[in-house]
Amino acid sequence: MELRLCEAFCKELGVAFIAGRADVPLMSSELGIGLEEAGRNARYAFFDQAAASAECQHIATAHTRTDLVETVLLNMVRGTGLTGLAGIPERRENIIRPLLPFSRQQTHSYCTKLGLWTHDDPANEDLSFSRARVRHRVLPELKAINPRTEDAISRLAETAGEEDRFLNGMAAAALEQSEIALNGAMRFLTLDAEACFDEIKLSTLPDVLFKRAMRLAASALGGSLSFDQVLVIQKGVSAAEHGSVTAEGGEVAVEWNGEHLTVRQVKPTSPFRFPVTMPGETSSDEFGWQFTAFVSQDFSDSVSRASLETVFDKAKVSGPLYFRTAQPGDQMRPMGFDGRRKLSDLLSEAKLTQAARARLPVVCDLVGPIWAPGVCLDERVRPTKDTESAIVISFSALSDPPEN
Repeated sequence: MELRLCEAFCKELGVAFIAGRADVPLMSSELGIGLEEAGRNARYAFFDQAAASAECQHIATAHTRTDLVETVLLNMVRGTGLTGLAGIPERRENIIRPLLPFSRQQTHSYCTKLGLWTHDDPANEDLSFSRARVRHRVLPELKAINPRTEDAISRLAETAGEEDRFLNGMAAAALEQSEIALNGAMRFLTLDAEACFDEIKLSTLPDVLFKRAMRLAASALGGSLSFDQVLVIQKGVSAAEHGSVTAEGGEVAVEWNGEHLTVRQVKPTSPFRFPVTMPGETSSDEFGWQFTAFVSQDFSDSVSRASLETVFDKAKVSGPLYFRTAQPGDQMRPMGFDGRRKLSDLLSEAKLTQAARARLPVVCDLVGPIWAPGVCLDERVRPTKDTESAIVISFSALSDPPEN
């Protein structure tokens, strides 16, 4: 019934209407989360789908100041820091909340005055839900102590938000100053998958910044550290011990050894194999890199073994080019050498991390690997002064312009 009323109201206003359904109890059971969290996840998933189908750039929700106050109180009961005390942000990515400055009562009164249809979710009266208990039991008691409770908690949230953003900025700066670049010129291979920091520099930070820096670093890679996990990391770094913790959800790990502290994604990279576009660009949106390849008669036969741009003698290439993940048993004859070597040893000597090795595309022909970008060119396809036609190929970050 409510759906039909909402649809009729949108039609009256000339506003597009999109509906969706979700089995929230089933989601709650399968994901092992509460009904409130499952409902929230379902709503935002639907919002994203509806925004995409309607080509909307923003999603506006009707959260009010009262919702913010209830959220702050719930966060306090569950245990929170400044981020939780800040409550509901006015903006998060493409989500905006224009009604946050106003209370629920003010919003309802405004709609009533203008004759606008409103709907109260029956779940808001169900005291089995935590938010309903806060709304109907806790807030009335607080308002009996201070009638301006909502204003007071709203100010607390605003102050907490300001301080939270300030400390986040300081923690981010501390991480930047202590970061150790990985994988040399191919740092772009794993920017979204791992980060390494000077543990000694991190250990000099005030406790509040160290803890926040750890949470920020894990969050940047999609992980969430608990209060206890951050304490374990802090204790281990202070004692210059070896150790590791895996963030909640099992997707991000933090490791330290007395010198370096590494934050990395645990999820392994799936093997891949794709053809090289010739001529043209072959890109990976997932990993953020691209190949640019073309045939040329105007080239230099002076190539560097470990460059991100190289040249193959076209006549020495067997069949079409493709790229794939490095495989156990792969061997290459490095340019300028007589013997063959394991590709795994060459990748290790290039000081690439395990994550970078898994993501590095190895260019092959029908015979086998001929180029590991930034690592090795196979002597078999090396151009000489007698080469008449060559394949020029470069490897770069997706945002970088190709080098011609």
